[in-house]
Amino acid sequence: MNTKLTRRELQWVCYDIGNSAFILLVSTILPIYFNSLATSAGLAESTYLSYWSYATSISTLIVAFAGPVLGTLADFEGNKKKIFLGSALLGALALACFWMPGSWLSFLVLYIAGKVCYSLSLVVYDSMLVDVTTPERMDAVSTKGYAWGYIGSVIPFLISLVFVLLYDKIGITMHTAMIITFLLNAAWWILFTLPLLRGYRQKSSIKPERHIISDSFARLGHTLSSVKDHRKIFIFLLSFFFYIDGVYTIIDMATAYGASLGLDTTGLLLALLLTQVVAFPASLIFAVLSKKKDTAKLIKICIIAYFLIACFAVQLDQLWEFWFLAFCVGCFQGGIQALSRSYFAKIIPEERSGEYFGLFDICGKGASFLGLLVVGIVTQATGNQSFGVACISILFLLGFFLFAKASRMEND
Repeated sequence: MNTKLTRRELQWVCYDIGNSAFILLVSTILPIYFNSLATSAGLAESTYLSYWSYATSISTLIVAFAGPVLGTLADFEGNKKKIFLGSALLGALALACFWMPGSWLSFLVLYIAGKVCYSLSLVVYDSMLVDVTTPERMDAVSTKGYAWGYIGSVIPFLISLVFVLLYDKIGITMHTAMIITFLLNAAWWILFTLPLLRGYRQKSSIKPERHIISDSFARLGHTLSSVKDHRKIFIFLLSFFFYIDGVYTIIDMATAYGASLGLDTTGLLLALLLTQVVAFPASLIFAVLSKKKDTAKLIKICIIAYFLIACFAVQLDQLWEFWFLAFCVGCFQGGIQALSRSYFAKIIPEERSGEYFGLFDICGKGASFLGLLVVGIVTQATGNQSFGVACISILFLLGFFLFAKASRMEND
């Protein structure tokens, strides 16, 4: 099989490069920025961590409900590009305005809006995979998307890091440094969205029988009621709900968790930069392995690795341990996300990809909501962050056993 990306595949991969700048910012600098707003308002460290997890939970809950509706709308002829454009540009606009709120509460409201738009753009973007490549190439293209997204996002992050860490030596204020950071990453997001907008053509679509809105809700209702009859898809989604919970929770909470433990801020940021650098070759390795090994076996390996990572995180209290954790996450983060995306794309009806990826997002974002909420509640109730983190490892076990069952089934 030719390993070189086609023009359409490359345009699709470009969006991974663009949107990854936002999620890297959310996982690193943004929690620290929020911490400064919260601390100036007199919030305790454990309270700050809880509020941050609650805000992220709210955004994921909104997407869990809105994602399937927009995904179903996207399946109608010509809609994918429109919905994708709207959500991506609104997300980038929200990011560009992150510097404006002066209080922690108003900042969280804008953060929720940006995170929702970002996530909704991914619902449509993931469903575009069936239009830009063939089933035989999906694993490789999906993993390369994550790989180039990881390494590409490092460029605006490093520039941002220079302003954030060296603002006083440059001769600007911290507030000015954050303005530059937010505007730079928003511009990067938009820049790498343009190739896909210019070259994408919706290959798989349907035409409305009556009205597009009523048809969308009718189709969504039918799919929700009948998905349990498609046992392989249903069991996979159930397993995905559990194991991706831990993945997204670790991504969203890593910096906030480390900061709440009192670990050095600069060390945390550099450690998470290591995650991105390691994730690039690791994802490419999974792309190569996916051509030789069964995708299901590779996903199982990733789930087991994340279970061990979650167990290790429970006792984390030193910076070197956080560095080790960041390295391990980088080894498997791209693989588990990319292979799950391509595995699902291969077992669903192609012409209903938007609709099914909306359900895929319910399980992903719904699980993330549950995991973040549990971490927030347990941390606030006990005053101990490690108890909250301990809950994550159980979900990886549930996800593993359900996925093992799904992988043995034949497509309906």
